[in-house]
Amino acid sequence: MVIWLALLGMVCWGIAPIFAKIGLQNINPAIGLVLRTVIAVMLVTTWMGLSGGISQFKNITLQQSILIAIEAILATVLGDLAYFAAIKSGNVSTVSMIMSASPLVTMVCAVLFLGEQLTFFKCLGAGYIVLGILLLL
Repeated sequence: MVIWLALLGMVCWGIAPIFAKIGLQNINPAIGLVLRTVIAVMLVTTWMGLSGGISQFKNITLQQSILIAIEAILATVLGDLAYFAAIKSGNVSTVSMIMSASPLVTMVCAVLFLGEQLTFFKCLGAGYIVLGILLLL
């Protein structure tokens, strides 16, 4: 099931930049990000309301809220705003490939901060990602 969900996410993330590139014509990337975020909030809130998940908010601790807030600032505000600005003015396939290298940063941070193991195959995969990006530039 995890693999299927990951594949679905991959396809969605692969298709979405095409719509973003076209949709961002003649608008500020920040406005596009606000619009996308509002739509996402409405859809997820509706889904949580219909599934009964909203009641789980009472179980969230202050520490969890702070950590999720930091993630939101890094990923949704700064990361997505940079992505929208890059996609608006750049080549969508190049921008998407570079942005898709974010697992390299995640891998390094997971090793440094979470104590995850760095294996030969992870290093090999990271090397291939870097090589692929260099080929694009």
